[in-house]
Amino acid sequence: MSTQLEGPRPAAARAVIRAVSELVLIAVLFCLYKLGRSLITGQEQEALQHGDLVRRLEAVLRLPSEAAIQAAVHSEPLFRVANVYYTSVHFPLMALFLLWGFLLRPRAEYLWARNLVILQTGAALVIHMLFPLAPPRMFPSWGFLDTMARYGPSPYDGASADLANQFAAMPSLHVGWAVLIAYVVARTGPRWLAVCAALHAALTTFIVVVTANHWWLDAVAGVLLLVAADAVLRRTHRGGT
Repeated sequence: MSTQLEGPRPAAARAVIRAVSELVLIAVLFCLYKLGRSLITGQEQEALQHGDLVRRLEAVLRLPSEAAIQAAVHSEPLFRVANVYYTSVHFPLMALFLLWGFLLRPRAEYLWARNLVILQTGAALVIHMLFPLAPPRMFPSWGFLDTMARYGPSPYDGASADLANQFAAMPSLHVGWAVLIAYVVARTGPRWLAVCAALHAALTTFIVVVTANHWWLDAVAGVLLLVAADAVLRRTHRGGT
């Protein structure tokens, strides 16, 4: 009788240990990422030069002008809402996504998604260090409006300014994470949630452009890092079988 009562306890203990381990891992990785971004300093001139390079490359590729799109949809209420979405949804939604995966999806699916996030984000940090890039909003002479500075809110004001790196535009993890969430949910989640995730990815891409926080190529780079991370995990899985 005693054995039957105590049987579930080891399983419950293992579940708690796994949950705590995941929380610690994610917290450590998040802190390392924020620390890495904050330590990248003294890059303003290089970042501005890279901005000119990206603008020229986009012109060669005949990508739509971000400044023209921003001017076409110019609206103070829209900019304010877009700024709130940009500053408020990014990290909380990723935390919610990982929590959903840990609690409600099979462990193998969760680990795959978590590892995608780790690989994509780690690669993005390396690029941030090697290729500092000023966002479009820093080039008013090219017709860009800094909607966060003009209308708020801005993550670059107040206490958060000390931890923010404004020259980490390439790649866009706002877009990269949003597309990652949409990709994982499309493969592993219910259809209605996949539709919501896809809409979030599309809306995020629109918002980073209309607020002049990212270039088109930043968004492309974020998605390409996801493709590369997925390829690495697929190859690793095949190598382990």
